[in-house]
Amino acid sequence: MFKNWGFLVGEIWFLILLAALLGLFVGWLLWGGRRKTVSQGSSAEAATLRSQLDDCRASAKEKDELIGRLQGRLEGRQTDKKARPATPATAAAPATFAAVTTPSAERTGPSVKPKTLDAPLEGKPDNLKKIKGVGPKLEQLCNRLGFWHFDQIANWTDEEVAWVDANLEGFRGRVSRDDWVAQAKLLAEGRTTEFSKRVEAGDVYDKDDK
Repeated sequence: MFKNWGFLVGEIWFLILLAALLGLFVGWLLWGGRRKTVSQGSSAEAATLRSQLDDCRASAKEKDELIGRLQGRLEGRQTDKKARPATPATAAAPATFAAVTTPSAERTGPSVKPKTLDAPLEGKPDNLKKIKGVGPKLEQLCNRLGFWHFDQIANWTDEEVAWVDANLEGFRGRVSRDDWVAQAKLLAEGRTTEFSKRVEAGDVYDKDDK
């Protein structure tokens, strides 16, 4: 009888050991599969994140390049004279411009050279002869000095007017006497004066002088 009990006890321990080994094996299979699944999931997620990151970097690079180009254009524009004001779609009423008929005193104070241009903006100079006191020869002299547009003259300070008055060889003092600045302000705004209307109509200069 005791022999049978010993056999049974041995069988039980064997079964227990076998079950434990089987459990360890099954657990190893399950754990390995889970780790593989998690690893695959992590790899897929990492690939997705990496792709999104690359897209963001490419987009940021394009934006940086665009910002750089815009900043370059802005800095280049700021170094030049501010752009001329657009001509209104409808012509403004002619200005009486009484100031032109009363010459101001020639300025003799400190002088400062105005900003100049090497060439007219967009290759299109203004017709400076529309300013009373600026004839064909004086217009050419203004161009040689770097003055091509109404808005340049319109923005001259008293010191800059004094400089131009002193450097118009053969025409010194004409800027002050004919009040170019006031006339140029009106013309730069797209308005007209009685004199500029006569120039446009061809009643002041010959065709060869235009």
